[in-house]
Amino acid sequence: MGTKGHNNAIQGNTIAPPANKSNSAADDVITSDVIIIGGGLAGQVAAYAIASTGLNTIHLAPSTPIDRRTSALMTPSVSILQELGLVDDPAQMGFPLEKIRIIDATSRLIRAPEALFNSAEVGEEAFGWNFANAELTKRFAPKIKKLGNLTAVQASAKKMYRTGNNWALDLSNGSTIHAHLIIGADGKKSFVRQSMGIGTNQRDHKQSALVCDLSLERPLNGESVEYHYDNGPFTLVPAGGNKANLVWVENEDILAQVKAKSPQGIRDILQEKSKNLFGHISLDTGVFVFPLSTFEADKLGMEGVVLVGEAGHAFPPIGAQGLNLSLRDVKDLLVCLSDNAQDSFPSMQDWADKVSQEYAQKRKVDIKRTKTMVDTLFSSLLSELLPAQALRTGGIWALKSIPPLRKYAFQLGMGPS
Repeated sequence: MGTKGHNNAIQGNTIAPPANKSNSAADDVITSDVIIIGGGLAGQVAAYAIASTGLNTIHLAPSTPIDRRTSALMTPSVSILQELGLVDDPAQMGFPLEKIRIIDATSRLIRAPEALFNSAEVGEEAFGWNFANAELTKRFAPKIKKLGNLTAVQASAKKMYRTGNNWALDLSNGSTIHAHLIIGADGKKSFVRQSMGIGTNQRDHKQSALVCDLSLERPLNGESVEYHYDNGPFTLVPAGGNKANLVWVENEDILAQVKAKSPQGIRDILQEKSKNLFGHISLDTGVFVFPLSTFEADKLGMEGVVLVGEAGHAFPPIGAQGLNLSLRDVKDLLVCLSDNAQDSFPSMQDWADKVSQEYAQKRKVDIKRTKTMVDTLFSSLLSELLPAQALRTGGIWALKSIPPLRKYAFQLGMGPS
């Protein structure tokens, strides 16, 4: 068993499986210590992190289309990937977010002043980095393949049930695998969560998000620009050179009308929304529209099963919390693994049960903090009530004018270090 301690957990100390503690299965059934379900970035990072501890790990990751989206990872999240060994120099694979500019483009009576925030104020090279999800997957792949105790299986789970002291999964390829600890990283429609009968608290929003890649006549130069409109932000995120990623939150029916237009018609609308601040805009990709919801699972862990990423929580793209929150899930799970030495429990299943219970408890504060922050930002932007508009305007004035308050807000938005 590796040395206990939070820092050691994230740095990948070996957690050796105890001898003679797992229940034997039939010869034609594969038994492992841990199974991770989900082939997205959260599942990839979880599989690598868990296997790096020395636990025998199976990663169920069916083949999926290339993920064309991007992820803005705050500096603490990039540090998690660096400590795991998945990222060396972020500049080799991403683009720095050095500044954030907020422009109130609403039609309201009370409007906030334009504000510019610089990462140098908190002593950071950047608030975070903008990565292409496909590039992250490409860079992670060779590192993941080097782990001899990590087996990737391109199959999906069809049935999940208890057998003795193990969990059993029947797979789409006809095989069955057993494990003590199951990690669901399989998205909002999580098979793992549904199999466990874990309820959800979900609130669907009338807004959706439109995303696409753009070329600008004038580059963003490391500056993320947020135009705040009545129904949500229109955000240009730097993607290197004259490239930008657009995330536009607007009422679902309006975005459906935009998507139905010709490429030139879409370009004209985006040109108007950008206030022509960056010259001529051209579309580099098609546009994709995603419905938005606030989503939380009732429990993030129980009976040797844990949920990470969007299997357990999802929020609108306000404050760039998506993958950042998922990476903190993985980091806290590593801490729970390190805190619970397997050789101190009668069986591996007792150990897995304890890990899942501690994980569920440990993640509560961060999830609640993130939900409160996102809900506050979203509701303050959308509210038509004059008192709420006045508070939002005063808040931005305060952030712009009071350095200690601005520094605290930066640290809150970037997430726990």
